[in-house]
Amino acid sequence: MPSEHRPVRIGMIVPSSNTCLEPQSYRILGDRTDVTLHFTRINVTRIALDNYSDKQFDAAGMRAAAELLATADVDVIAWNGTSGSWLGAAHDEELIREITDATGIPATTSTLAYLAAFSAFGTERIGMLTPYTADVNEAVVGSYAKHGIKIVDHRHLDLSDNESFARVTEAELLPGSLELAALKPDALIYLCTNLYGAESAVEVEARTDVPVLDSVAVTLWHCLSLTGSRLLTPKWGQLLADPSLTLDPPPLGLR
Repeated sequence: MPSEHRPVRIGMIVPSSNTCLEPQSYRILGDRTDVTLHFTRINVTRIALDNYSDKQFDAAGMRAAAELLATADVDVIAWNGTSGSWLGAAHDEELIREITDATGIPATTSTLAYLAAFSAFGTERIGMLTPYTADVNEAVVGSYAKHGIKIVDHRHLDLSDNESFARVTEAELLPGSLELAALKPDALIYLCTNLYGAESAVEVEARTDVPVLDSVAVTLWHCLSLTGSRLLTPKWGQLLADPSLTLDPPPLGLR
């Protein structure tokens, strides 16, 4: 448990080619001083359904990365990647067992964070937008269905080079987001921790009244929840908000 004399420390295992989740996580926390973030990386460069891609997410690499984070005396460790969404939640459950056995520190993953959010918020029907290829999306559809989560429709950007995902702009995300939100799912999810989806949350929610769940925000939310910390401000997704925190003024176009 965190000492009363220091902030909560969140440790995150990051895909090596991810350039979004570290700056985005800091951006989401804003000027908070009650939490600090600490990162280490594993080699991940490509997202596809093949043995080479799958081996990037093996337990041995995660365990070694977690052991490095443990030397920083972190209070929780997260695999901040969505691979379990297509490899299956059982894959991620095994990862957190490996991490906890190696370090004695509670652990989660982006996929398990999503499943926790779906359970907490009664989310059963979702629209999904990813930067991935169609076959990866279809694998996610099948994996989520095993947990009672129906993906009513989805959009994909047909990218597989992980570094390229962070280059997708808000303007490129918006049309697909609005199309999916028009179906009135329980939530719209941006599935990828190297995608700046959280930046679109306040606009999409204001225009459609459909809650937005972004992978970076959801993973951080779950880490905060596991450590008993305050949650997020509503601008990063209304479902993830802490009632004690307020929403920043909306963009000028929405006032």
